[in-house]
Amino acid sequence: MRTLRNIALTVHELEEGEFYWVLMEGTDHQSDEYLPYVTLEAACTPYGSYSDALVAGVAAIRRMFGKEGPRN
Repeated sequence: MRTLRNIALTVHELEEGEFYWVLMEGTDHQSDEYLPYVTLEAACTPYGSYSDALVAGVAAIRRMFGKEGPRN
């Protein structure tokens, strides 16, 4: 069976009222203090609210990985 990839979605407000989604993937680096991630993809244009950016980020996950989700 294919394993599920460790994908995280976050939203950043880079300027007041401008929200961007960011997709990140966990790396194999081990640490007891933090979870290391690398950026996979990010929004190029801002959204007017946190929730709009979050929904757009989920849509990006669905486009990238389909119904099966992010699997290797």
